[in-house]
Amino acid sequence: MTAWAPKRFWAEASVDETEAGFAVLLDGRPVRTPAKAAFLLPTRAMAEAAAAEWDAQERELRPLTMPVTRAANAAIDRVRPQQAEVACLIAAYGESDLICHRADSPAELVARQAASWDPLLDWARDSLRAPLIPTAGLLPCAQPADSLARLAARVAAQDAFALTALHDLVALSGSLVIGLAALDRAVAPIERLWDLSRIDETWQQDQWGIDDEAAEVAAARRRDFLQARRFLDLARPMP
Repeated sequence: MTAWAPKRFWAEASVDETEAGFAVLLDGRPVRTPAKAAFLLPTRAMAEAAAAEWDAQERELRPLTMPVTRAANAAIDRVRPQQAEVACLIAAYGESDLICHRADSPAELVARQAASWDPLLDWARDSLRAPLIPTAGLLPCAQPADSLARLAARVAAQDAFALTALHDLVALSGSLVIGLAALDRAVAPIERLWDLSRIDETWQQDQWGIDDEAAEVAAARRRDFLQARRFLDLARPMP
């Protein structure tokens, strides 16, 4: 059975600036979220990107082709009502951050992880004042409480739209530090940050070759990671 999809019912999508934010209009009528909340966005750039997604729909509405709209809906309907809880969920990644968990062999992988991840730990120590301790093997390592508190404060300072992007950046990479580096924008290009989150997978590919199914999953996750960064950039006012 073919799933039912909503039909396009509007001729034109446009943007309207209001006192509460930027609205997307379909033939002059404001879009609302799935929970029926006002679809009000923090910047004109985000609203224009969302309006372009609505304009790009053809006969049927295809939500998977509307990443900005979907992320904005999530920010308004799901993140904003429980912002503190979402921030705590994201901050918890710092307790077992990907870049702190190192292999103890073989030597080439150990060296590759150190060369890739030590600069990120240096950045967290120097710029975020949050030194973290790398550990090798399976045993967990308790991270300094002061460092975790500073990382948590950095996360909690974000608004609902930035938190929505940060959640995806952290969950997809497995690293709070990489997610915060994506927020900073000065550490490394976003494509490089994604590559840094894939050191172990890249090593496995080098040893055993590329699995087509795994490569397809990785490509989809990379796309979502880059889209999260784009959403973050759209959420920030132009300088």
